[in-house]
Amino acid sequence: MERRDFLRFALAAPVIPAAAAQTYEQRTRALPPITITGARVISTSGGGPYRWVFLKIETSEPGLYGIGSAANHYQPMAVIASLETSLIPWLIGKDPDRIEDLWQAAQMRTYWRNGPVNNNVLAAMDMALWDIKGKRAGMPVYDLLGGKAHDAVAVYDHQGGRTKEECVESLEKSLANGFTHVRIQYGEGGYGGGGFIPPGEGGRAEGGYQGPAFDEELYVDTIPPVFDYVRAKAGFKPKLIHDVHSHMSGMNAVELARRLQPYQMFYVEDILPPEQIDYYRNIRQICTTPQAVGEVFSHPYEYLPLVENRLIDFVRCRVAAIGGITREKKIANMCEIYGVRTAFQEGGENDPVNQMASYHVDLSSSAFGIQEENHFPPLVHEMFPGIGEIRRGYLYGSGKPGLGLDIDEKIVAKYPLVPPKGGGVYKTDRKIDGTVVKP
Repeated sequence: MERRDFLRFALAAPVIPAAAAQTYEQRTRALPPITITGARVISTSGGGPYRWVFLKIETSEPGLYGIGSAANHYQPMAVIASLETSLIPWLIGKDPDRIEDLWQAAQMRTYWRNGPVNNNVLAAMDMALWDIKGKRAGMPVYDLLGGKAHDAVAVYDHQGGRTKEECVESLEKSLANGFTHVRIQYGEGGYGGGGFIPPGEGGRAEGGYQGPAFDEELYVDTIPPVFDYVRAKAGFKPKLIHDVHSHMSGMNAVELARRLQPYQMFYVEDILPPEQIDYYRNIRQICTTPQAVGEVFSHPYEYLPLVENRLIDFVRCRVAAIGGITREKKIANMCEIYGVRTAFQEGGENDPVNQMASYHVDLSSSAFGIQEENHFPPLVHEMFPGIGEIRRGYLYGSGKPGLGLDIDEKIVAKYPLVPPKGGGVYKTDRKIDGTVVKP
């Protein structure tokens, strides 16, 4: 390994500062050694459209356990099978204090590593182990990671509208609720809104696809004028975000980024699919519109070249998709070295355990930029005592030891996870010729 590469990886390693390490040792020195005595899967629908899978790891110390999330909305049953038949039997008898060693060994135990399901399983174990370590020490996880680098974790709100006027109205609601960072989506049709040709219209092949058809050039022509209108009405004080959701390709992505530059975006999210990340270099050469990417990344070599070459401004990984707190902290440390910020993706179908895992990394990292919000319904707040709370644009944890939240298994049991119909596949858009659009 070259000296440059060695320094890069050495500096990125997540180390517990000496003071925090001594505090943990002092607090646990009188306690007997512990082992993992059991682990089991807890799954639930969350009383809604969720597909949540958790791992509860129990130890030889009475009452001491940890909770981790194996969030995968589209393959929950595969994750459950992997946890129950592969990880859990392997975990029994291990020392839960050895998080880094268990993380490395667990990643290699499947031989093929860095796949989405393997990372989900790894993340569930990792979060639960950090939860155990924090509880045993009587400290929140962020204190074990170096302590607070921020007073709280800023989050961005989600808004949008079918018209430019509705976009401004929804933005004003977020601003009135204390948010300074707001994501604005436009039109109908979900992601890609503003770029859809109505069903049956346009030049269609005989007997071909007749549904809503996504058109890249239409999207490039539509979205910049929306933000021109929003800026004209709301000014430049709000920090605006827009999610392209990987719908662009090649130079269309470059042109969209160029046209959005006058509107001073906080960032544009996933303007390209991971298969076309080399085009981020072209974007850098032509404009200064900040770029965020990584929601569907699972392998370190997807985000590593983008960070070390400073081709993006924010890393958007999901904590459960990239292997848990241990790897997420390494990513944050690497971002700090290269002047890139984090914007971890914990909204949408993600769960409260996921949300708080990233919260602890964010709070302890000077590379933190923003985190995605997630407004959970009242029932979910009952299910997860100690759940994080969003107030005036900031996410606050409970301050309790470990991750700071728990699962009420009696309530969860009333809302079992139902295997998704049709396999639970992600719904994709199509172009006018029937081609699948990458999400």
